[in-house]
Amino acid sequence: MKTPHVVVVGSSNTDMVVKTSHLPKPGETVVGGTFVMAPGGKGANQAAAAARLGAKTTFIAKVGDDLFGRQAVAGYQQEGIDTRWVLRDPHRATGVALILVDDRGENMISVASGANEALSPDDIDHAAEAIRSADIVVMQLETPLPAVCRAAEIAASAGVPVILDPAPAPSGPLPAGLLRHVTYLKPNESEAERLTGVAVADQASAQAAADRLLAAGPKCVVVTLGARGALVVEQAGRGLMVPPHPVSAVDSTAAGDAFCGAWAVALARGESPLAAARFAAVAGALAASRIGAQPSLPTEEEVRRAASCA
Repeated sequence: MKTPHVVVVGSSNTDMVVKTSHLPKPGETVVGGTFVMAPGGKGANQAAAAARLGAKTTFIAKVGDDLFGRQAVAGYQQEGIDTRWVLRDPHRATGVALILVDDRGENMISVASGANEALSPDDIDHAAEAIRSADIVVMQLETPLPAVCRAAEIAASAGVPVILDPAPAPSGPLPAGLLRHVTYLKPNESEAERLTGVAVADQASAQAAADRLLAAGPKCVVVTLGARGALVVEQAGRGLMVPPHPVSAVDSTAAGDAFCGAWAVALARGESPLAAARFAAVAGALAASRIGAQPSLPTEEEVRRAASCA
């Protein structure tokens, strides 16, 4: 079987995670327990997820010329990720995320984007050949929208399918030009609501939101619904539910990124969106069963073993 080539355009952060009994209310101090510092950022998480699942992975990103940036790049290289297009910004710090996680695995995150904010269309143009050579390109919205739009444009012009994980979602529609270049769109329920105005509370409302998003251009929309699974909707089709893989949730921080990276790998291998989503659901669940972002991401062997035991 051909090794798929996944190109991820996105963010690189250093995550500082504190495990607490509950998430604090405004003005409340909660004495925490375990502290973990680990590489993160949605783009980096998805690149690491794809690499651990057996894909040839190229990461296009920007970090600061500082300790966190050097540590991040070294970590990506240990994962086998091609880092030629992880650029160093001499004027901005590497992105940092402060994360609180409660006993149920729910989280609260604040991000200082740093060098991620400096990723530009020119940077994307310099990496255009990597995008054109990919089997699939994965993007999110933690880097500037002009860079995301340019990467999607280059991929679409080369016939390379594009996955967009619209997180963090803007309050309102995405640019029409961007969605015309997106093949697969993967919002969670709150992101689907922000993008469409449809309050997503169940399968029927998720279908309604997905239908609105499909009308803007993507060929397939997957609305992830947390513990209820995911709804896969293709053009002119009725959505099909992918049930959740049962685990005891510890930290949901990278669950969506594990799902997205796994979905990209399976799609690049030629699996249908539905079959790929089933594979991705197991990867996401396994990530939620461990603390930390990139440290929680499973290998292909772990996903296959868990799937066979379900």
